[in-house]
Amino acid sequence: MSDVADWWSTEIIDMEPGRIAFRGHEIQDLIGQVSFPQMIWLLTRGDLPSEAQARLLEAALVAAVDHGPQAPSIATARMAVTCGLGLNGAMASAVNMLDDVHGGAGEQAVELYGWIDGGVETGAAIDRWQAERGPYIPGFGHRFHKPVDPRAPRLMALVRDAAEAGTVSGRFAEIGEGVAAELAVRKGKPVPMNIDGATAVIYAELGFAGPLARGLFCLSRSVGVIAHAWEQMQQGGRNKGPTPPQYRWTYTGPNEAD
Repeated sequence: MSDVADWWSTEIIDMEPGRIAFRGHEIQDLIGQVSFPQMIWLLTRGDLPSEAQARLLEAALVAAVDHGPQAPSIATARMAVTCGLGLNGAMASAVNMLDDVHGGAGEQAVELYGWIDGGVETGAAIDRWQAERGPYIPGFGHRFHKPVDPRAPRLMALVRDAAEAGTVSGRFAEIGEGVAAELAVRKGKPVPMNIDGATAVIYAELGFAGPLARGLFCLSRSVGVIAHAWEQMQQGGRNKGPTPPQYRWTYTGPNEAD
């Protein structure tokens, strides 16, 4: 039996008939007493956060729930529904779109901030990132929201309030603002922090590892995904592709006449 029982080992849940406990907390003591962000923290981190920490985490989760049907993850969910998938299939399809390019910037920004927090000068960290990862600096600038992503200033204001209250240190907020200032000097114009840069500040301030930042983004965006998938179910439609059928793609292959 020990061989079977030890096949999977976990510190997350203890369960037997009539009993469920998460990280040593009986489920009946958690229900109605802790918020969903506190539960996320408990399961991923092992302890319960303060209410102030949970509110800051919740703010980051709320801010990133949706970015419209043009976002690949949301578009995927809606197309999946028109292909006959249920909510679970639509959500799975959408979350699978959240990888390095669409969904990974928060994790990457946490990593970049970590370099700077570890002693790398801001300019040198940017140079290293561009040399190793490419020209795009995660968490800064936005192809749609110009001049400012409206979510970022509000999140950063909450971080500053939390720092003044002693909930977080505030050092990652300073790091993020320092990156924005350095990029502005290099570009000759403002390169404001975006949603990924701001949520990365919060996750780093709260002590979440970079990979968890991406996982938390997936949790957040799943709210928008399920909302859009459900709305598409109510609207109907069959086999809707990324563009209306009267529009055609650009063909670049050979022609028979050639």
